[in-house]
Amino acid sequence: MAAAQVSPPPPPPPPPPLYLGFDFSTQQLKVLVIDGNLNVLHQDNVQFDSELSDFRTQGGVHIHSDRLTVTSPVLMWVKALDLLLDKMKRAGFDFSRVRALSGSGQQHGSVYWKRGASETLNQLSPDQDLFQQLQVCVFSVSDSPVWMDSSSSQQCLDLQAAVGGALRLAEITGSRAYERFTGNQICKLRQTRPDAYQDTERISLVSSFAASLFLGDYAAIDYSDGSGMNLLDIRTRSWSEVCLKATAPHLDQLLGAPLPSTSVLGPVSSYFVHRYGFSETCRVVAFTGDNPASLAGMRLQQGDIAVSLGTSDTVFLWIQQPRPALEGHVFCNPVDWQAYMALLCFKNGSLTRERIRNECAGGSWEVFSAALRNTPLGNNGNIGFYFDTMEITPPAVGVYRFDGDDNEVSSLSSQVEVRALVEGQFLSRRLHAESLGYSIIPGTRVLATGGASCNTEILQVLSDVFNAPVYTIDLSNSACLGAAYRALHGNTTTTTTTTTTTTSTTVVKELSSQRISAAINQNMLIQFIMTYVIQVSVLLKLLLAGSSVTWWEFRGET
Repeated sequence: MAAAQVSPPPPPPPPPPLYLGFDFSTQQLKVLVIDGNLNVLHQDNVQFDSELSDFRTQGGVHIHSDRLTVTSPVLMWVKALDLLLDKMKRAGFDFSRVRALSGSGQQHGSVYWKRGASETLNQLSPDQDLFQQLQVCVFSVSDSPVWMDSSSSQQCLDLQAAVGGALRLAEITGSRAYERFTGNQICKLRQTRPDAYQDTERISLVSSFAASLFLGDYAAIDYSDGSGMNLLDIRTRSWSEVCLKATAPHLDQLLGAPLPSTSVLGPVSSYFVHRYGFSETCRVVAFTGDNPASLAGMRLQQGDIAVSLGTSDTVFLWIQQPRPALEGHVFCNPVDWQAYMALLCFKNGSLTRERIRNECAGGSWEVFSAALRNTPLGNNGNIGFYFDTMEITPPAVGVYRFDGDDNEVSSLSSQVEVRALVEGQFLSRRLHAESLGYSIIPGTRVLATGGASCNTEILQVLSDVFNAPVYTIDLSNSACLGAAYRALHGNTTTTTTTTTTTTSTTVVKELSSQRISAAINQNMLIQFIMTYVIQVSVLLKLLLAGSSVTWWEFRGET
């Protein structure tokens, strides 16, 4: 009798796909790996100063003798990518499982590809590393201007004048002219180094430069990072002709057409397939700036606001109908291309809170917190504006206190001053957020991070002012994490006009929310008026000191 035939066991299921996120930041290059369930499986980094010391950077940059010009070596970023991928390969990472990759780059930095560089990118040999092949005759500018550069003040004034003023520029591009913004850096290069500009075949942002390495060809600038250039019309999502004309000739050809931030640019270059074992079907999703990637990493949704409470306070917003202003920035949204995000920076953050703690609470956070618990919402109408150093939003300096009758006073009691500071700071965050088009809607959440987010009483005031629950989150790798999320999002989305469930938020902790009292709403009106009072005060001080600045110049509206 014939033996029964035994079927072979079924083959094991293939390992789940992975998604890579890279972050080309100021001081390091980071990578983060997630699976389809958003679990973080691997992280690594290359520190520029210590691991690439041949480039002699400090904090990842070179600060020039004028103390205004700040650059980073392009080849340092290239060599860092070689080193990082080699680290992963030695650790046994299986690149063949990577379904898609994306990345972020420090915003505003620019890279200038020399004529003929595209041929080099298209013909990379897997037998050599990138640094060896790109170190000669590939970049027309070897040191890239980065976000810390403030040497293009004249170009900013010229651009604003060309378009009809600072406010008009903000209405077009989402921001008034800033020295670090890419368009003004390009204009400066064209004026001061015309030969280098003439020898340039393509201009990339740091993000699209990094994507170009993986793509083996020039990668498009995405809408979101392109919004930080003073060149993109944020409503038409195309380059503004008036801004291009004011900046440099033939600039549209050097920049290429921008694309939605969720775009799949193409498959990874064969160089990475043969050198590291990437799959030929691995997709490269458009890279974006570090701030937009952080918004993706925090998984903000419509109506959400994220507040980073650090040395300076930074506010991230998801908005639908933007109203650009002279303070703050409006960018195209990196997750939903039909929406927008906004960014506000406030210089007087934790250091100011620490000063008031030292003066009014004996240096004790417990006493500081008790003062917030023991004083009422609205502080009986007492409010303060504490600008220890020249503020960014608004541009003002000095300390201004007002009692419940709106009279300016020289001092407040210790407990009242603590609440006056914290309520005043958070009212300012809300006021300026709403001035850019932000609206609190049903389901709004406030996501808090940074050093002060561990203080429950501070967060309770934040919750009261925004009339929304507050959640704490960890932002230590938000840009890198956002890049990995975007790789998954871009790979699983067949259209760029919708978001997927990867934008839902996992929260750590919720605090109770209380209704904003009428006293706080009244204080918001007071603050709105006093913003201009303070600016007039600062202007008068400048005039008394001999300055010839006008009100419109002071407001940046020339």
